[in-house]
Amino acid sequence: MHAAAFPEFFAAAPRIRLRDPLADFLGASADGVLEYTYADVVKLAGHSCPTVASAYLMVRAALYALFPGTVPERGAVRVDMPQPAHEGVSGVMGNVIAFVTGAAGEGGFHGIGSRFDRRDLLSYGASNLGDQVRFARGDTGAAVGVQARAERVPGDPRIRALIPRCLAGVATPDEAQLFRSLWQDRVRRLLTEHADDPEVIVVTAAD
Repeated sequence: MHAAAFPEFFAAAPRIRLRDPLADFLGASADGVLEYTYADVVKLAGHSCPTVASAYLMVRAALYALFPGTVPERGAVRVDMPQPAHEGVSGVMGNVIAFVTGAAGEGGFHGIGSRFDRRDLLSYGASNLGDQVRFARGDTGAAVGVQARAERVPGDPRIRALIPRCLAGVATPDEAQLFRSLWQDRVRRLLTEHADDPEVIVVTAAD
């Protein structure tokens, strides 16, 4: 079997390192340390786009803001999404965020004894949040709101004309390849040039 041939820039995207007490308890990894890559969330979502990249950068920024100077703890953060899961890209973003944080809805892991319960840590439809996703630590209550302003990293204007041709199946092979290249170039710029840009990934203190 061949490994997935991802675009080269995937390897240059920032990684997210966490410690999961459940992984430690069950011996899944040394000391429970887990590392997530952009390729991991692409495998989850099945595609690479500005939404998936933005969600990945948002959860990264939130975790490092909530756990300054230490490895963030997986399964210890509550996530509130501003829109219902079926609205817009809310569900896509929520899936990425849940994958990295371990936060889950009612169908999540129910724990072992009184520990490691991941249920009810993810909710949708908190309309009072505006465009922000709220992340809060379960132990200290510290919380941040995170918003992605991906429009500040615009795509190539040629994409607008290429998308309908590709969708209709009338694009030439060269046009299809150009579309893919331009599409992923915007994702590349988000991940490698703006991962720590406070004008693109905006983090604010939250109640």
